[in-house]
Amino acid sequence: MPPPAASAAPVAAVIASSSAVALTPRRPLPFRLRVTSYSSVSSSPSPSTSAVSSSPPPARHSRKQLVGRDGATAKPAKPRVFFLDVNPLCFRGSQRSLGAFSRWLALFFSHVSLRDPVVAVLDGEGGNEYRRRLLPSYKAHRPRGPGTGADSRVIDVLRECNVPVVRVDGYEADDVVATLTEQVLKRGFRVVIGSPDKDFKQLISEDVQLVMPIPEIGRWSFYTLRHYVAQYKCDPTADLSLRCFIGDEADGVPGIQHLVPGFGRKTAVKLLKKHGSLENLLNTAAVRTVGKDYAQDALVKHADYLRKNYEVLSLKRDVNVQLDDRWLSTRDSCNDSSVLSDFILKFNEGQKTNIR
Repeated sequence: MPPPAASAAPVAAVIASSSAVALTPRRPLPFRLRVTSYSSVSSSPSPSTSAVSSSPPPARHSRKQLVGRDGATAKPAKPRVFFLDVNPLCFRGSQRSLGAFSRWLALFFSHVSLRDPVVAVLDGEGGNEYRRRLLPSYKAHRPRGPGTGADSRVIDVLRECNVPVVRVDGYEADDVVATLTEQVLKRGFRVVIGSPDKDFKQLISEDVQLVMPIPEIGRWSFYTLRHYVAQYKCDPTADLSLRCFIGDEADGVPGIQHLVPGFGRKTAVKLLKKHGSLENLLNTAAVRTVGKDYAQDALVKHADYLRKNYEVLSLKRDVNVQLDDRWLSTRDSCNDSSVLSDFILKFNEGQKTNIR
């Protein structure tokens, strides 16, 4: 998919300002913040889906070889790097909520990432515009402009917890994460993406997992390659092609069902298993029959429609952002308890002021 204009701005230091937002009075859910102390200090950092059963973070091993159950030498576990998709955590439903952000962040640090490196990623200014030009309905129901993303208080808390914050103007956070994920994998790390956004499922592999905030159970839940195959009955490499057929209602990307009601998920999965990708399937359908009459007609008649969906839904891997080696260091978590406690206290005081 061709990138936007080549003049995309480099990574900017994020100091987002927004007007104060009156929060809906609501009693915050209780949580316990558990912080593991340690002695080493890293260098200062640079400037929706179905619920799945929660699995604990992988055990931390040394880089030395381990011995398997059968006595054979097992490969050591690769170290992990977490990418945190910040904007969705700043909302409860469609309403901005610093309380929601503070609880999810505390749980993320104490039960998910622990001391592993974390990189926080935000949407850049005008990040949606490229896809909206291709498809005007793309996220059309979502507000635009200042005050629609994470504000300066959120960014300050992340930095005080020694988390680098990255934003690239002209790109959505998803594209930045996809680009940095490829760079991290080349360094020999595994990647865990913290986000409720199902767009990231197209990145899942043996070395890329998701961890999702599940409001119904009040915790983060890991989602792996095994979960994906069990849910969709196909490989994640076909995820993007599959979503071109079924669409993405939350993002305003219509599927093909409204044009061809009989063309559903089951038909799409069957065809993609045989042909591998959307482009292979469309190219084959252009020269010979690949399925029943209704499917064949749909593939020929609506090929451009499906290709546009592919372009809109595909995550970019060529964003103008470079991985900083300091982001791969063990995160200094010594500030977590005091910073988050202070943030939550200020948030609760703001709630009381609004109630009065």
